[in-house]
Amino acid sequence: MTFFARLLITLGTFASISLALANDKPAAPAKADTAKGGALYAAVCTSCHGADGNSGAPTFPKLAQQHPEYIVKQLTEYKSGKRANAIMMGFAAGLSDVDMRNIAAYVASNSAKPGFAKDKELATLGEKIYRGGIADRQIPACSGCHSPNGAGIPSQYPRLSGQHAEYTVSQLTQFRDGIRLNSLQMGQVAAKLNDKEIKALADYIAGLN
Repeated sequence: MTFFARLLITLGTFASISLALANDKPAAPAKADTAKGGALYAAVCTSCHGADGNSGAPTFPKLAQQHPEYIVKQLTEYKSGKRANAIMMGFAAGLSDVDMRNIAAYVASNSAKPGFAKDKELATLGEKIYRGGIADRQIPACSGCHSPNGAGIPSQYPRLSGQHAEYTVSQLTQFRDGIRLNSLQMGQVAAKLNDKEIKALADYIAGLN
């Protein structure tokens, strides 16, 4: 066999291997279906979170306009038990990955209704912490991760603006007290906050747009 014949065979082998490797790449996840997500949301989530994700009850979070990646992360962690909540763990247990992506897409497609602060003095303190942190206690500004207007950063940090103050208080308290454990970063920040500071941040965030 000539040198050129062996070269052609070798090149053909490499080409076959490359094609096989290319075919072994995992397929990209299917695009989320907002319509299916809306139907599933209506059947499972509406009673607590509102028909369009704008919860009317302060104990249940507003979900409208939340980053879909964040919704999927939370549902996944409810399902796995990493985030503990008996009600949500029960709902998430029956959801597939596709279901979660579809619900998240539906929720994100709805506009969030603005909220409002209730206590001017508390909101003023909350704004100071949210925008500037507390340097002498090494508490970072919330705006650094959640953005100055509370819109968050897709795929990284959730939207906060307009969230019910009562819900924000409950979550910050759970982070501080080691009850909610699915964000090490938030646990470390909340551990340094006292009750008044948590309430102040929550009141300011409720009116943030």
